Amino acid sequence: MLTKDHAVFIAKKLNADIRTKSAHDLAVIMHNGKRIAQFGIRRGSNRNQGHNHIPNGVHMNAHDTLLLAQCTISAEQWVEMMKQKGLIEESAKTTISP
Repeated sequence: MLTKDHAVFIAKKLNADIRTKSAHDLAVIMHNGKRIAQFGIRRGSNRNQGHNHIPNGVHMNAHDTLLLAQCTISAEQWVEMMKQKGLIEESAKTTISP
């Protein structure tokens, strides 16, 4: 299960722009000025509350999303995966920017 700690770590790792919303913060991942991914981060005090919506937001399966949170998959590898899925143009730079 993905937790709030995983969500926060993934957001930091991918240099997400955190936007405050009502019950959630919204982590928006941009690449070369284009929104590539986004997911909500619950603001509740229960850090173990599930964040199992994150895989859909970052265009990965649950296992790979957990690996992203655990440092097994780097931000650069995530960018390459998004290129393979056609979400980032192949000619685009490989740096993630807010």
